Amino acid sequence: MMQQVVHKLAAALTLAGGLAACAPTEPVQQGPFEPVYLGINTRLLDGDLVNFFVSMRGARNDADVADYARCAAVQYALIRGYGFARHVRTQINEKNGVWSGDAVYTISAALPRGLKTIDAEVAVTDCIENAIPRV
Repeated sequence: MMQQVVHKLAAALTLAGGLAACAPTEPVQQGPFEPVYLGINTRLLDGDLVNFFVSMRGARNDADVADYARCAAVQYALIRGYGFARHVRTQINEKNGVWSGDAVYTISAALPRGLKTIDAEVAVTDCIENAIPRV
C-alpha cells in the first residue's frame, strides 16, 4: 500500500515538473501600451486637500489610472508652490473601455506625515519620462 502511494506521488511530481518546464518565464506581451489620456479635472476640497478626476482609454490595469492621477496631483502641487503631495485614496472604474479615476491628495510645502508621501519634483520627472500628462 505504501509503495503504491510512493509511486503515485513520484508520478505526480514528474508530471508537475514537466508542466513547469513548459510554463513561460517572461510576462506575456498583449500588444503595445498606447494609452489615450482623456482629461483631468481638479477640485479643491479644503486648503490642502485636492480631488483629481482623470479618464483614459487603453489602460492596462488600475495602476495606469492611478499613475495618471498621481501625475496630475504632483504637477498641481508644484503649480501651487508646494513641494510635496500625499496620497489619501483613489477609486477606479472601467466602463466600455473608458477608465476613470477619482483620487484625493493633500499638497504641502513641507514633507507631510504618513507613508504615501511624494516628492513632487521627482514624481513630475517620472511622469515626463513616461509621457503621462499633468495638469
